[in-house]
Amino acid sequence: MVILDKQLRVCFWNHWMQMHSNLAPEQIIGSYVCEVFPNLSRPRFLNNCKAVFTFVNFCFFSQKLHQYLFPFDPVSTLDTDVKQMQQSCTMGPLRNDQGEITHLFIAVQDVTEAVKFEHRLMELNMIDSLTGINNRRGFDQRLREEADRHRRYGHPLSLIMFDIDHFKNVNDTYGHQCGDYVLQTIAELVGKSIRCGDVLARYGGEEFCCILPETPLDAALVTAERFRAMIADYSFCCQYDRIQLTISLGVSSMGTETLTAEILLKKADEGLYLAKNKGRNRIEAIA
Repeated sequence: MVILDKQLRVCFWNHWMQMHSNLAPEQIIGSYVCEVFPNLSRPRFLNNCKAVFTFVNFCFFSQKLHQYLFPFDPVSTLDTDVKQMQQSCTMGPLRNDQGEITHLFIAVQDVTEAVKFEHRLMELNMIDSLTGINNRRGFDQRLREEADRHRRYGHPLSLIMFDIDHFKNVNDTYGHQCGDYVLQTIAELVGKSIRCGDVLARYGGEEFCCILPETPLDAALVTAERFRAMIADYSFCCQYDRIQLTISLGVSSMGTETLTAEILLKKADEGLYLAKNKGRNRIEAIA
């Protein structure tokens, strides 16, 4: 809790504020709050203070819009990228014994843990639970982001779509547990072979996609061949049997005739379909 007078000088600074700011009351009481916290010296905060005194309003600073008012370090209990304590704040008027508005209060609520939990739920909502890579929802979002970046800056962008040849035979012969193992292994193998900026996703069933930012078509074909050869050379262990599997791949790149994420995806899918029809264990590019 903070109490400010009409000149926005601090009149009250409770123990919670002292603990998180490392400023004792005697260090800050009487000070202009915007001198101590320069980030508050902005129109929204100052106008809301004025509105409290002029119109006897209550004002709210939502964490989703503003993140915080006071730049305090978070009290961390979960790993996160949040660098500042996330706060929801309420500002309101205080009256003296004669009923005059002489001060305003700011109630600060630490909502960092709720924000972290929300971020974690959003991450989990975009991760495939079986393979640990992006799911369809996560893929769609990242593809839109990369396509937007391509349109802004003109940097190359390619996409590989691939699936496992005759995957149904694996499930029928060895069971779905073995099928799950194959999916997990392929996700791990391909995931370890791509750059940190590339995006691997399980598109659905036995289909995977890999977004390749900063990658023209010829380089994407080299990457696709690496995927194909790596899987063809790997021995999968299913119920004490060693089995060989292959993948078919379609490749597309953004260009003069491929201007949207939807077209990029459609062309990669067409390339995959063509690779299947031409005998599988091969790559087809649709420009």
